[in-house]
Amino acid sequence: MRPIRLPEPPSPTLGVPEIFENGAYSVIRRAVVIGNGFPGSENQSLGLIHALGLADNHVLYRVTRPSGGINEWLRWLPVSLHKILHSIIMRIYSYSRFIVSRGKKLAPLPSENRGSVGLSSILEADSKQIVNMARESYEKDGPLLVVASGRDTISIASSIKRLASEKVFLVQIQHPRSDLSRFDLVVTPRHDYYALTPQAQEQIPRFIRKWITPHETPDQHVVLTVGALHQIDFAALHSAASTWHDEFAPLPKPLLVVNIGGPTCRCRYGMELAQQLSAFLTNVLVNCGSVRISFSNRTPKKVSNIIIKELANNPKVYIWDGEEPNPYMGHLAWADAFVVTADSVSMISEACSTGKPVYVMGSERCIWKLADFHKSLRERGVVRPFTGSEDISESWSYPPLNDTAEVARRVHDVLAERGLRVRP
Repeated sequence: MRPIRLPEPPSPTLGVPEIFENGAYSVIRRAVVIGNGFPGSENQSLGLIHALGLADNHVLYRVTRPSGGINEWLRWLPVSLHKILHSIIMRIYSYSRFIVSRGKKLAPLPSENRGSVGLSSILEADSKQIVNMARESYEKDGPLLVVASGRDTISIASSIKRLASEKVFLVQIQHPRSDLSRFDLVVTPRHDYYALTPQAQEQIPRFIRKWITPHETPDQHVVLTVGALHQIDFAALHSAASTWHDEFAPLPKPLLVVNIGGPTCRCRYGMELAQQLSAFLTNVLVNCGSVRISFSNRTPKKVSNIIIKELANNPKVYIWDGEEPNPYMGHLAWADAFVVTADSVSMISEACSTGKPVYVMGSERCIWKLADFHKSLRERGVVRPFTGSEDISESWSYPPLNDTAEVARRVHDVLAERGLRVRP
């Protein structure tokens, strides 16, 4: 009879905190997001945090700039220099008020950060503070994941990495146009490298190339995406479908959702495009059950007014007024098809993550890297141009864009190479 082997006695290391496994602080359980106050930018960082399973264990810090008045002309400067100049201007202004104040009433200078409302709830990004937190909590909580997005966050994020390189793992979203070795990973869309192509060299003036393009081809620090990262996944859409069920389930089908952004320097349009879009939507109304239209914060009044004038009285059309709860997630979950203006990489990326038909309006007005982005989507069969002759009841599909999940997998791989892993 074979003897029964009893279980080995517990190892002396059992019960030791998991971060000490393999003799190293190997588990990342928390994250810091460094944002710039722009939803489209911060949403990318939060999307990655969500995909990594750290949505419930992160802290948002924000790089803020002075705003209002002359500050709007200083936004192209680095944040630190902008704040110094703002301080000097404020001192000069205060001195001028003192000199001329007798008998005169001066209008107040626009306040910083658009007033004080809500400032107490914003954590100002301070590299030394975040570094101290990473160091002081390292033995208890392990390494810190730092995810930053946008130009204004670059100096803060890279300073954190330089001062606490062994205690943080830094992911910078959007190409920093600087030395990539300052970051552990850089996540950026493929079209950011468009300006290095031969055709772009002919289109883009030499004196501005260094401001809009990386100087070198991507190296091992770079993860390339098709579009923008975001927080839209199956779970988010399933939740939104349930939340908005009562409002959207009764609507006649097919439901066409129209998301309208605003012109940018690389995708200019105005009243002409608005009139064309109104005409195209009028044409497709015959084969739509319902049409729901939303404007973004960037939509000019002259554009929205035309759309409202031409379509608001049609019984099939609903235009969100910005006052009621934002139906954006409900639109993504319940739409049968989308029309999206070409200016917004984020809105197009989110619509394309659903696998539903996406029609783009105005891509022919885009230039340089934004035009390259639209070309890549058309070549993948992900989008089609909106012409006004579409049968919205026709369904077509494609492999949904899944950049956020793919980047999360890449982060896991790089962490594993360094003996690290993420565990919420």
